[in-house]
Amino acid sequence: MEDFERYRSEFPITERFAFMNHAAVSPLPVRAVKAVEDLFQEFSCSGIECYPNWERRIHEVRKMFARLINADANEIAFVGSTSEGLSAVATGLEWKKGDIVLIPEIDFPANIYPWMNLERHGVTTRFIPKKDGRFEVRDVEKVLSPRTRLVSVSSVDFATGFRYDLEALGDFCREKGLLFCVDAIQSLGVIPLDVKKYGIHFLSAGGHKWLLSTMGCGCLYIARAVNHIIHPERVGWKSVVDEEDFFRVHFHLKPNALRFEPGTMNVAGIYCLGAAIELILEVGIPSIHQHILAINDILFRGLRDRSIKIVTSMEEKERSGILSFVPPSDSAGLWKYLSDNRIMVSLRDGKIRLSPHFYNNNEDAELFLRTLVGFYGSKQN
Repeated sequence: MEDFERYRSEFPITERFAFMNHAAVSPLPVRAVKAVEDLFQEFSCSGIECYPNWERRIHEVRKMFARLINADANEIAFVGSTSEGLSAVATGLEWKKGDIVLIPEIDFPANIYPWMNLERHGVTTRFIPKKDGRFEVRDVEKVLSPRTRLVSVSSVDFATGFRYDLEALGDFCREKGLLFCVDAIQSLGVIPLDVKKYGIHFLSAGGHKWLLSTMGCGCLYIARAVNHIIHPERVGWKSVVDEEDFFRVHFHLKPNALRFEPGTMNVAGIYCLGAAIELILEVGIPSIHQHILAINDILFRGLRDRSIKIVTSMEEKERSGILSFVPPSDSAGLWKYLSDNRIMVSLRDGKIRLSPHFYNNNEDAELFLRTLVGFYGSKQN
């Protein structure tokens, strides 16, 4: 793991915390902070003179995000959040009364409410049953009906860390003629993802978790093959072709995902996201993935040796960056004790959720395990 040590200086938070909470909100790397600081210096000193530079950078970041998921740049629109992207899909499709959307049972609300909001149009949301935070294609088939039109899933279960088989789900949707939508925020940046290979039509992800960027900026992927069936509910001056021809009024929308960007962009958020993605690509997602699994192996063995119930699957194809367990007692007390001892994790539905990234090391994992023992040892005394 020595190769990753040089990146710890990118994350000043390591001087204060063993931060293993990237499934919540990640700390920013130094280069992302600098990118935004430099941008605001331009805002302050040069103003609109730098607009062409900002436009070029936005295009560069668009291409980098596309590279992350094996898409084309014109299939990517910048959005404010995962929820915004999924809502754009939900409201952009033409629905018929009686249409059905399938989503996992007890998924993160970002992938629930945009679809439930369609009930006023006569669209029904049905839940795919899960057991221990997981489901398989056969579980989708159990709730499938002739009126099912779309399946929308999170790539990784936010509570248990179960990684869904997107390739198998994509093959199923292709066979059944269904649209396939993915909330990728809990995997993008840590697990390789290929929208073409998996047959994904729509994908949305904010940048503030595993992508190591800030809140308020993410991306929406819309496959070229479905451009003709989705229309933006919100449009503005940037939605049309020749967007800077302000004196010729027309309504010729851009023929790709860019028509879902209605107006002035979140330039600072995009600059931050760009710097973070550059770091992710520099390290390499396959390397990041293997390193995080190695850290989680240490955590898993330590928890197992203490007979603590682990709810995350450790099967190779089902693992993500998340490792969740059920404490023997007093989950809230343990979470607070860890925080007081400068170990940052999440408490979710009585479970402790660990989510390290590539700059975490063996010492972080071992500190967590020692602190865990310290908490339960102190309660026994």
